[in-house]
Amino acid sequence: MAKIVGIEGMNPQQLANELQSGGRFVQYQYCVSALVITFKRGTDIYFLRAGESPVLKGLEWTLLTLVAGWWGIPWGPIYTIQSLWVNLKGGHDLTPEAATALQLPIDKSTLYADARRAAGA
Repeated sequence: MAKIVGIEGMNPQQLANELQSGGRFVQYQYCVSALVITFKRGTDIYFLRAGESPVLKGLEWTLLTLVAGWWGIPWGPIYTIQSLWVNLKGGHDLTPEAATALQLPIDKSTLYADARRAAGA
């Protein structure tokens, strides 16, 4: 599993409480090109507390992609658009997977977006 940014100093119960309050684990995407070579990669995983803007948290990766992503032919523009789309939607939500990997004391079924929507959260 990738490094998780933002959980330093937190114990499993504190993380579980944060997740129950709406916190989540997110991975952003970025693209860097150099004429005929283009790389599209995922970032480390970021922990977002409830109320934190996922778009603002991923702004550095969005800006990197805007500046360095579109140069490569043919994949630069394609990967740039894909990466911007992911980041401007708030990144990839990896909350259930990260909570499972960290063995957090929480009901994992409540972490899936569909389950949260169905419960009215």
